[in-house]
Amino acid sequence: ALNMSTQPHTVTKEEIPGHVLYAVGTCVLIIGSIGVIGNLLVLYAFYSNKKLRTPQNYFIMNLAVSDFLMSASQAPMCFVNSLHREWILGDIGCNLYAFCGALFGITSMMTLLAISVDRYLVITKPLQSIQWSSKRRTVQIIAVVWLYSLGWSVAPLLGWSSYVPEGLMISCTWDYVTYSPANRSYTMILCCCVFFIPLVIIFHCYLSMFLAIRRTGRDVQKLGSCSRKSYLSQSMKNEWKLAKIAFVVIIVFVLSWSPYACVTLIAWAGRGNSLTPYSKSVPAVIAKASAIYNPIIYAIIHPRYRKTIHKAVPCLRFLIRISKNDLLRGSINESSFRTSLSSHHSLAGRTKSTCVSSVSTGEATWSNVELDPVEPAHEKLKPRRSHSFSTSLRQEKRDLLP
Repeated sequence: ALNMSTQPHTVTKEEIPGHVLYAVGTCVLIIGSIGVIGNLLVLYAFYSNKKLRTPQNYFIMNLAVSDFLMSASQAPMCFVNSLHREWILGDIGCNLYAFCGALFGITSMMTLLAISVDRYLVITKPLQSIQWSSKRRTVQIIAVVWLYSLGWSVAPLLGWSSYVPEGLMISCTWDYVTYSPANRSYTMILCCCVFFIPLVIIFHCYLSMFLAIRRTGRDVQKLGSCSRKSYLSQSMKNEWKLAKIAFVVIIVFVLSWSPYACVTLIAWAGRGNSLTPYSKSVPAVIAKASAIYNPIIYAIIHPRYRKTIHKAVPCLRFLIRISKNDLLRGSINESSFRTSLSSHHSLAGRTKSTCVSSVSTGEATWSNVELDPVEPAHEKLKPRRSHSFSTSLRQEKRDLLP
């Protein structure tokens, strides 16, 4: 029988080869560096391009912030501990490290849930989504996401479970291995409220979006007006394109955290002693690598993000390729936008100066009349030589010259 009341075996640095710890620490450092640089590029692109600063994209910016902080807070500390082959930062450092990992990881998951619900409302209930699309409401939702994540991250510090070193003893997380009521309850409720329930809601939203788009496509085909049909279909395509990008981000994020969720559930079931240090550390590294996928996916799929980075960061042009069609389409859109603005201003100027131009035209007409006075009677009686007659006289004189 399993002895479930005993503490899990603590790994010492003599039990793990040094090259394994160095390799794991180096991988974490590389992943963290890519996450920091990539998410900074995402934030810079959305900050520098005003067309990307929409309320819907605030969620993407929040996801980039949480991923950036995840990479910046986890990678350096893990790498330093791997060089010493053990956790050297003490209990306070362990609590801080695990608290940051939990806070930023849960924030990313809840942000993906908010993105899915936002796309669901825009596509399936466009009229109701108007009140949810304001910047103020979006900021409020992001604040709720952070507060929700903060509550789950603070709980182990207040006595509901605890933060301890895990796996290879170069990183920390909540104690999901020790078989105790507090740890088991925290592990199960955390997995349900942070991973499984949001996952069910996300897939429900995307299934509803797919059915709604297919139904709307059939309804659009029944419309008689071609312009109306093309407008509705293009609008729906744009919304579905954003939804597909978000769906790819969510799928990759879920695949990254699924191994870690499986390990915690194995320990929750009382089989924590069967887990090796490698089986606990490798899923943790894969989960932390989820912070780098967001900028990579946007660099591949999102055309406006690619164009912004391609223009702002010339050294990355060999990585981010832009087709000539994308550049031509962007220039056409920009020129048409400028043309519409200039025509709008010129139309406003013409409307504004209608009275002035009509008055000036009238004044010019009357001045022409005044500059052409009535001729006296004796001037009218004088014979006038026509222009053709004078021209013939000049021609005759020219012919008589030797």
